[in-house]
Amino acid sequence: MNHKDTFPPVMGKEAKVLFMDADFRVIQPGDFVRCAVTGQPIPLKDLRYWSVELQEAYIGPEAAMKRHLQRMTEGRE
Repeated sequence: MNHKDTFPPVMGKEAKVLFMDADFRVIQPGDFVRCAVTGQPIPLKDLRYWSVELQEAYIGPEAAMKRHLQRMTEGRE
């Protein structure tokens, strides 16, 4: 899946977000956050995947799984 096709280009300011178990809270207003794995912008309205422990966002389930597998290989989980 090509995530560039999934999300339109994002213009504006990057937000600062506190990731919680079932929700997130915007700490510093903005329009998007960046995926910790791909670096791609994720509009806040489309944000569905994140890690509470690492406080990072992911563009989709593939990116979230990639980060999880990286951490397992590093022996951190």
